Amino acid sequence: GDELGDPWAARNSFSYGRGGERGAARPEVLRELLSTTDRIIQEVDSVEYGLTDIQEYYANTGALKRAAEVAQGGKAVGCSIVEAFGKDSKPRELEQVLRLEYRSKLLNPKWAEAMAAQGSGGAYEISQRMTAMVGWGATAGFSEDWAWDQAASTYTLDPAMSEKLRKANPQAFSNMLKRMLEAAGRGMWTPSEQVLSKLKSMYGEMDDLLEGVGKPPPKPRSRS
Repeated sequence: GDELGDPWAARNSFSYGRGGERGAARPEVLRELLSTTDRIIQEVDSVEYGLTDIQEYYANTGALKRAAEVAQGGKAVGCSIVEAFGKDSKPRELEQVLRLEYRSKLLNPKWAEAMAAQGSGGAYEISQRMTAMVGWGATAGFSEDWAWDQAASTYTLDPAMSEKLRKANPQAFSNMLKRMLEAAGRGMWTPSEQVLSKLKSMYGEMDDLLEGVGKPPPKPRSRS
């Protein structure tokens, strides 16, 4: 997580305001603020793009949370999410919102089929959300096996779905496999040895294919 928290702190340590401050570096001021931060509040004002949809949330809110925890020697810093687009704007814990979003979007069979039906663009959207799941794991410690288990079974271990995504957007499909392997390698997910071996094999095949070394799997013969 420090690889995201540290760059966030470096980018946000500049001061603007009184006394002619026009972007002067004040890392010591930021460290002081982070060391006294108990809770972070993030407002979400779009029903279309939530925490799990785009990188800005984990790269900013998640990285801020991580930077504050590092500044406090590892002490947990809370994070509340306020969804301002609906009638119920009661703050909810970050983990609760992440679970809800993953169940309603990425891990929702209807959402998955709708994205796959969109071809290359849909595969890209799925791929981006896999990257975001790694981002939330790195910054906020969101590492729940059920989410990765279901993502793998839905998008990469299902033969029909994986073939559809591979054909639509090989780069995006390769990234899905890469992020799953990254999650396993970084302790965010504990897949079975069988699943891990399968993903490694698939990623190797995709890597060869994208490098022009391998060949796509043969198409099944149609029955006469």
